Amino acid sequence: MMDNVSRIRIFFLSGLNETNNHRFTLFFLTLLCYCLIFLVNISVIVTIIMDKNLHEPMYILICAFCINALYGTTGFYPKLLWDLLSPVHVISYSGCLVQAQVGGSFVCSELTILSVMAYDRYVAICRPLEYHSVMSKQRLIMLVCYAWLAPFYIMAITIFLTSRLKLCSPYIDKFFCVNWMIVKLACFPAETAINSILVYITVIIYFFHGFFIVLSYMCLIKKCASSIENRAKFMQTCVPHLTSLFIFLVTILFELMFMWFNPKDFPQTFKNFVSMEFLIIPTLLNPLIYGFKLSKIRNRIIVALTLKN
Repeated sequence: MMDNVSRIRIFFLSGLNETNNHRFTLFFLTLLCYCLIFLVNISVIVTIIMDKNLHEPMYILICAFCINALYGTTGFYPKLLWDLLSPVHVISYSGCLVQAQVGGSFVCSELTILSVMAYDRYVAICRPLEYHSVMSKQRLIMLVCYAWLAPFYIMAITIFLTSRLKLCSPYIDKFFCVNWMIVKLACFPAETAINSILVYITVIIYFFHGFFIVLSYMCLIKKCASSIENRAKFMQTCVPHLTSLFIFLVTILFELMFMWFNPKDFPQTFKNFVSMEFLIIPTLLNPLIYGFKLSKIRNRIIVALTLKN
């Protein structure tokens, strides 16, 4: 028995078993969605990189936000598109761990970048005279590196601990790999204690990120309430960030509830939608929100499209 469980090298993904009758339709809809996500995020990234007037901390962070969206979706959509055309939905053991690593670090980076954005807006509105000294080029680089590398290393440690578990089943009740779904396949639940502890530590760390964001915006709202100029600045630059935060939290909470409680009464199609909404809604809407709401980005895109035509 021990030899068999230690040799699992392929996982079977059961989340797409009910889609075989509509797989070509779903393939083209998924491909269209992926192309739209890629197009809108690349448009914002290229616009910010090409226009030197946008080389400011707020826009650099938006650029990092869009790059993270491309990172997360690239770890998910190509495999999904392949599976939609394949009669058998399998993934290698190492490929599953990589996908879990990408998905987990994408989600954590999303919240980290949002917390850095909140800090940037707090300094810009509450301490405007110190803004350029506080948000210097060196500090901005450090914050962006932290937003990308800290989640990556946290998830890398988590995935390493998962890779040491002996698994009793190769069947994952989803259509993509999530670390906790792999951990639940462990033969001996006692061996997952360290994994659980690390998950709780990670949740606490990112709970404080969320608390910091709420605290920052409470200070911003208090500061902006007494000034018409600050209210206008808040509406122009902070509302997109708050919208992104709201979209992110709602989609992640739905995914976490379904992953932890795994309700059996809902149809698989609905569970699939809930599972992938955090890779559709934020990654598609966020660049559109920033592109239309922030006048500098919007005007630059309009100019580029006008010159092209």
